[in-house]
Amino acid sequence: MTHPREALHGTTAASSLPVCDHYCGVEARMVKSLSLQSELTQEFGACVFDVTLDCEDGALVGGEKDHALMVSELVNKAYMASKNIALAARSRVAVRVHPVDHDAFEQDVELIVGQHAQGLCHVMLPKVDSVLDVERALKVIDRASESAGRLSPLPVHVLIESPLAVHHVAAIVAHPRVESASFGLMDFVSAHGGVIPACAMETSSSDHPETLDQFGHPLVLRAKLEISAACHAFGKVASHCVVTEFKNAALLEAAARRASRALGFGRMWSIHPDQIRPILKAFAPAEAEVEQASQIICKAFAADWAPIAHHGVLHDRASYRYFWQTLVRAHQTARLSAADPAHQFFVNSF
Repeated sequence: MTHPREALHGTTAASSLPVCDHYCGVEARMVKSLSLQSELTQEFGACVFDVTLDCEDGALVGGEKDHALMVSELVNKAYMASKNIALAARSRVAVRVHPVDHDAFEQDVELIVGQHAQGLCHVMLPKVDSVLDVERALKVIDRASESAGRLSPLPVHVLIESPLAVHHVAAIVAHPRVESASFGLMDFVSAHGGVIPACAMETSSSDHPETLDQFGHPLVLRAKLEISAACHAFGKVASHCVVTEFKNAALLEAAARRASRALGFGRMWSIHPDQIRPILKAFAPAEAEVEQASQIICKAFAADWAPIAHHGVLHDRASYRYFWQTLVRAHQTARLSAADPAHQFFVNSF
């Protein structure tokens, strides 16, 4: 029997990333976030969100080296704590380094990647404006990764934060080492010299199109759509920006659902622990959708992927691809029960 990943050609290769990427830049919050990741992994049976330790915005000016050393130690501790457990339950820890043209960039890479590359799931590159920025960064990252004894290439994620980056986004995400692209909302708005109002960095509860929040301002919305479309074109994961109103869970969940369902993002940033569960919930398919997808995919699997009829509706590989992706999202968000017949596809490769 052929596994869905092999039978359903055209599915997104990078879609296995967790739907939430949690950022923290202060040591105490980093420690708490890593602990929370472990707790939710035990609860759900899989690592359901990444923890990205932030050097760019987390380090004090002049204290970049000390900050990088602290991050390096935390990466190693997390790796050592999870290296002997099942792959799905291992910690996923990333680092956001300084931009490639910053004086601290090579130091960040040397002290973190060069010491503990094996403990990282990826490196986030901020302020990427072109493919050249990616190539420059990779030369340093690969040299450090090799010196740390990592055998596989270390994936990189990129932050699209300027009008120039949006202009080049397709070429940037087409790079084979880029796994995901995130939208840097605050820097993008700031890069327009004040012509985009500050309210475009906020999230409104209003659904009126004239509301110039981050979902309503035309330039911001266009940038999001360009990033999402480019990522889908090249099989990468589009990651949505932050919602700063972290105390309003309903607002966050509505924004996350809109990012997923209306704009095509497969992942979203969290900046507060209370945002993680609402993001998981918003990006998860509904229970009825999971049940339908499971029935169709299991029935198609039994038919060796020939066309089938399900509840009076014909299905073939074109619709199978959609329902398989629904199951992938359910698995990513811990919404696929071990008792579900489709769970076999995520524990067996046949």
